[in-house]
Amino acid sequence: DLSTGIVYRRRIATCQNVIPEILRKVSILKVPDIYLEEESWLNMQKRNMAMKTHCLTWTQYASLSEESVFRESLENPNWTDFTQKGRISVTGAGLLNCVLEAFAQSFLKQGVRK
Repeated sequence: DLSTGIVYRRRIATCQNVIPEILRKVSILKVPDIYLEEESWLNMQKRNMAMKTHCLTWTQYASLSEESVFRESLENPNWTDFTQKGRISVTGAGLLNCVLEAFAQSFLKQGVRK
């Protein structure tokens, strides 16, 4: 946007399915790839970027979303403050709801630590 200087991007990411093979015995989980939609807003004037991501795969069974904000640190302009929020909800998978939510939560926490 030339009037605000904000760069907007919307893209689809293809991620390898990381669900353990034992859980992929269930036919709905037996997919090679998972698709995510990511939107981002980069504001170079304010030196910040916001991102929103949600899952496009298994939408009838689960919702997974994440919001991140990167901004210049108030302590040091050469540092970046990073804030992230995420939500996971699995429905319609019967007894696997809790197992899948626990796996997704554990997997995402590992990613945050990295």
